[in-house]
Amino acid sequence: MSAVEPADRVCLVAVYGTLRRGNVNAHWLANAMFLGTYVSPAIVLYDLGEYPGAKSTVSDGIEVEVYQIDSQILHALDQLEEFDPANPERSLYVRGELQTAFGVAWIYLYQGTVAGRRPIREGRWNSITLGSSSDALS
Repeated sequence: MSAVEPADRVCLVAVYGTLRRGNVNAHWLANAMFLGTYVSPAIVLYDLGEYPGAKSTVSDGIEVEVYQIDSQILHALDQLEEFDPANPERSLYVRGELQTAFGVAWIYLYQGTVAGRRPIREGRWNSITLGSSSDALS
C-alpha cells in the first residue's frame, strides 16, 4: 500500500483507541465495514491521556478492530490523526502496515515521545478507565 491511495481504493484499517466501537470517535467509521477484532503481537500502546498511541514493537497481544474503508474515510482519518502523507516526518501519527487475520491493514503509529507514559502491552485500551491506576484493560 502506498501512503497516497487512489480515489476509489478500498483498504483496511486497524484501530485501537478512540475510533473503537463505543468510544468518542467511533462515528468516523460509521460507514465502514467492521470485519472483526484481531490480537496483534506487533504493537504496544501508550496511555497519552485522552487517547492512546501505538508504537511498533513486540507485545503480549493488543486487540485492534479491523475495518474495510474507502479512500474518503481514509482521508478523514488522516486528518483526525494529524497525518500528512506529503510530510510524514511532521505528522503526529504516521500510517504503518499491520498484518491481521483479515489482511494487511493501515494502523496509525504515534511519532511523539512516550517517555513517562504507561505502556499497555496486552489487551486493549479502554476510555472508561482512562487516567485510573488500573491497567486500562477490559
